[in-house]
Amino acid sequence: MLRLNGITKVFGGLTALEDVSFSVDGGSITGVIGPNGAGKTTLFNIVTGLYTQTAGDVYLGEKNISFFETESLAGLGLVRTFQNVELFAQMTVLENVMVGLHTGSKSGIFSCAFKLPGQIKEEKYIREKSLEWLAFTGMADMADRKAGNLPFGKGRLLEISRALAAKPKIILMDEPAAGLNSRETAELAVLIRRIRETGITIVLVEHDMDLVMDICDAIVVLNLGKKLAEGTPREIQENPEVISAYLGDG
Repeated sequence: MLRLNGITKVFGGLTALEDVSFSVDGGSITGVIGPNGAGKTTLFNIVTGLYTQTAGDVYLGEKNISFFETESLAGLGLVRTFQNVELFAQMTVLENVMVGLHTGSKSGIFSCAFKLPGQIKEEKYIREKSLEWLAFTGMADMADRKAGNLPFGKGRLLEISRALAAKPKIILMDEPAAGLNSRETAELAVLIRRIRETGITIVLVEHDMDLVMDICDAIVVLNLGKKLAEGTPREIQENPEVISAYLGDG
């Protein structure tokens, strides 16, 4: 589903990533872990087109997306969520999710301005599908609330709902459990598994090791911009280099 070949990123004289390669199987949950400064978010930014790599290639399926514009990737089935929740605060919860579906809208400016029948039908469909995704994430009863008034944990769920509405093949989640309490994290784990059951591939950067070890099929470990290890949760837990560099030996 996703393949990275020799990704290197240099900022001035600083090498943030060096020759990072790994593949993500379709329908899997893959975790990317590592200490702060390991290059995890930089890697996500390269995959999603926010940064351009110094060397290497990114493939989505068989398509090389290395130099695609960020806004074109959702149409190819690749979306992401952010470490800091990014919502349209003055819009309702429902309107935020509808934005995700509008990425695939066929109606043009003329149709929208004059409320033509095709545009009205499409807008009704977008609204109905958005409500379905809110129901999927347990937020249907908050559809009419202003997004800016949501508690932090619900904001996380809304961002995921909006990403799902874009009909992705793969979602990249940047620290989805950051700022959540233990109950919310447990509910997030259930939700991520449910998303995978719909056929969507998930890649997540996360510092919550209990969550990562619980839900991931495969884990990639970065350290100082390089790939340190790759394997199943059990293999990563037993890897001496990982224990020394990140998990700690106590």
